[in-house]
Amino acid sequence: MTSVPEPEDAITFAGSQDGFERLWTPHRMAYVRGERPSPDAGSGCPFCAAPGQEDAESLVVHRGEHCYVVLNLFPYNPGHLLICPYRHVSLYVDMTPEETAEFTELTRQAIHAITAASNPAGYNIGMNQGEVAGAGVAAHLHQHVVPRWMGDANFLPIVAQTKAVPQLLQDVREQLAGHWPAS
Repeated sequence: MTSVPEPEDAITFAGSQDGFERLWTPHRMAYVRGERPSPDAGSGCPFCAAPGQEDAESLVVHRGEHCYVVLNLFPYNPGHLLICPYRHVSLYVDMTPEETAEFTELTRQAIHAITAASNPAGYNIGMNQGEVAGAGVAAHLHQHVVPRWMGDANFLPIVAQTKAVPQLLQDVREQLAGHWPAS
């Protein structure tokens, strides 16, 4: 005769440890659900809204005439900056010559500021144009400047789709703003 295993006690089973740490990130549900900022200019676009707020509140590090620099809310590493034109434009080729020149100059200045503040070993610099290319906010052009250090990537992003960022955004903003080169 085959013996039937005893069912596990529901009270102790539900409380069993599985060995995983949990990082609760409810703000990421917009991305899980597929919600995206509005493609229209204005309050639905975070890159249109940021310049209308105080720098510390919106994490703006530097303001130029045609473009500004802001910390990424979802950074790959501390100091992950975004260079954005004030104008709601989606493609690099649609910027004016003045916007393009300042966009390039602010990228150069961002590298100088990050280097002075935290001396990374390298950088990833780039932009994703269009949702299919990976742009989270495809309607408003922005360029990423990501500082990199030897060993800054570990198993968490690969195994757990989790990124450990060792500095608070406000602390990084203050540090970078303090190291921004004079124009």
